[in-house]
Amino acid sequence: MTDFADMIDGYRRFRDTGWSQQRERWDELNEGQSPRVMVIACSDSRVDPAQIFDTSPGEIFVVRNVAALVPPFETNPGHHGVSAALEFAVQVLKVGEIVVMGHGKCGGCKAALSQDLKDAPPGEGGFVHNWISLLDGAREIVTGRYGDQLDREVERAMEQEGVKVSLANLRTFPCVRAKEKSGALKLVGSFFAIADGQLHILDEDGGAFSPA
Repeated sequence: MTDFADMIDGYRRFRDTGWSQQRERWDELNEGQSPRVMVIACSDSRVDPAQIFDTSPGEIFVVRNVAALVPPFETNPGHHGVSAALEFAVQVLKVGEIVVMGHGKCGGCKAALSQDLKDAPPGEGGFVHNWISLLDGAREIVTGRYGDQLDREVERAMEQEGVKVSLANLRTFPCVRAKEKSGALKLVGSFFAIADGQLHILDEDGGAFSPA
């Protein structure tokens, strides 16, 4: 198991290899970034987008949170972290694609399905429950299809419905909607299965995920 001391050792290896051997690339990045793709992924330690897509620094702009969720467009006061990152990626960096990546064995999606944290106070699960309430609509779809069944098949269905929720919420942002309509921006739904390392891509017309 890695602790911070191990991470420092990793940093030193990076300085000797990844940084020193790619100085020209890091000098370019020192002047600014111009990623073409934004990835919205889960905070889960097992699903690092940079590793899964085998990208180099500066190639993808990543936002990670519990269950890879995007809240709907809102103008009420508050701290809108995902919305701020989205606005920066679309309006300032002018990314051409946004990829939402859900994943297998997602604890946030499982909690949204089971409602285990429903009555937990803030700091003891309440913050998580409030956040994953964004998946209430997805839960209704899944429970309508499977009833009280709570096996792996149902969890996977919930995880994939979560991707669709984030895509729908992305389209509530005027800047996203306008750029998608003009062809300047493309939205992609994806799902990474930890069990077999397979990435699946959503066909939004048919609603199904298929191996990439």
